[in-house]
Amino acid sequence: MANEPSGAQKLIGDVAPKLAQLTDDVLFGDVWERPGLSKRDRSLITVAALVALYRTNQLPFHLQRALENGVTRDELIEAITHLAFYAGWPNAMSAAQTAKDVFAKVK
Repeated sequence: MANEPSGAQKLIGDVAPKLAQLTDDVLFGDVWERPGLSKRDRSLITVAALVALYRTNQLPFHLQRALENGVTRDELIEAITHLAFYAGWPNAMSAAQTAKDVFAKVK
């Protein structure tokens, strides 16, 4: 029985197979598994970076992952609110809307 393709494989495996493999093996297989930070902390850091850099395509996945890793909705909104003053109001407003959409789907 074959393994189910990863999210990266499904998303970009047909056009960028090496990037998908590196995403699976290095990013999620190594970096996210390092013992120095909890997955919860890594999620909060990742969400903050994505908000600050206005990486709206990746934000929904990582907001969902943050919830799965124990970050609460209130903590995510607090982080986004805090980032408004450091990363820009438009970035925070867009992130808040994205969070609202993710939260509606999660219920």
